[in-house]
Amino acid sequence: MEIIKIRGKKTLSGTIEIGGAKNSAVSLVPAAVLSDKTIIHNVPEISDIEALRDILKYLGVKIVKRGSSYSLDATNLENKPITLEQSKKLRASYYFMGAFLGKFKHAEMYFPGGCSIGQRPIDLHLSGFEKLGATITIDYDNRYIIDAKELKGAEINLRFASVGATVNLLLAAVYAKGTTTITNAAREPEVGNVIDFLNSMGAKITGKDTSTLVIEGVKELKGGEASVIPDRIEAGTYVIAGVINGHNLKVQNVIPKHITALTNVLKKMGANIEVHEDYILVNKTTKLKAVNIKTAPYPGFPTDLQQPITSLLTQAEGTSVVTETIYENRFQNVPYLVQMGADIIIKDNKIIINGPTKLKGSTVITTDLRAGAALIIAALAAEGETSIKEIKYVLRGYENIINKLKNVGGKISLEDV
Repeated sequence: MEIIKIRGKKTLSGTIEIGGAKNSAVSLVPAAVLSDKTIIHNVPEISDIEALRDILKYLGVKIVKRGSSYSLDATNLENKPITLEQSKKLRASYYFMGAFLGKFKHAEMYFPGGCSIGQRPIDLHLSGFEKLGATITIDYDNRYIIDAKELKGAEINLRFASVGATVNLLLAAVYAKGTTTITNAAREPEVGNVIDFLNSMGAKITGKDTSTLVIEGVKELKGGEASVIPDRIEAGTYVIAGVINGHNLKVQNVIPKHITALTNVLKKMGANIEVHEDYILVNKTTKLKAVNIKTAPYPGFPTDLQQPITSLLTQAEGTSVVTETIYENRFQNVPYLVQMGADIIIKDNKIIINGPTKLKGSTVITTDLRAGAALIIAALAAEGETSIKEIKYVLRGYENIINKLKNVGGKISLEDV
């Protein structure tokens, strides 16, 4: 078993380069099967991408990797069922539903995997597919068989602005006859990244960065090229770490407007941060003010940064209240923070944090991707050494996190036990 060991209170100084966004890359890679030959740049080296690569090879897609760029040749793509093991490896496996439904009018796979952070139904995806003309059969072992004689444009109103459902419906609708309109669509930058990729293939999608997307169906997609946008959640995680232990820590390759919700909160707390055109400079801040935070779809405060900033709030003076509105099981990091010395109470979908408290190194367990990031931040702030188990979750979404922190002065190592 691999664990991460961190000795806290070490100054972080230097530059951390932000990689491609996990949540963009895991949708762009499945989208590539809609065309024949595509190129995707700035793909992060994370385990979720490895899992998608294995699925593509199983489906007959040829992949040539040059640095962080992927050339994908799907001319010999086979419409084979995605196996149970492949489906469960990651949440983003469900994007093959929309892509295969669009391209072949048939998709077959199992319920997707991913972090256990609460109920993560795919009913919005499925009801959208049905409005496009698909029929869906679910057998006893959660195998989904999605068929359509033809797909026809439709009016689809999402009751929640789901990124996954928005992307999946885009992948299916590009080949539908006529016009599809998606209202209450997710506005996250990752959705815009997918739209640009599909349009580069010849799709006709308008409304990028708005809550209304209009898709004019086409008969054929050819070529296509995209560059994965910088990972705003990775950037936010390191900025938070810099507020705890930074000294002129430069978080480079950032699109600042993508993390405005975070930087606004940090400024309200009194954090010493400077926002520049493509980087953020961070310094340790010893006197932080308590704040209240409520997660919301973009451009609101991202649920993916709720757990990391909770670790920082343990160091703020006063009482902070964090309300989680997206996932009901996203406080699994809290018992371990309490174990390290934090004063946090869970009450329904809120946590109440009293600070500042001294954190002490301990042995803790990662339960999901962002909980892992939260425990790493807490370990950086803690006295002594922290051992973090089940770090496979962290490696799913943070590219080269050990070396990135080590290169700026973090006392961190990956060890076998």
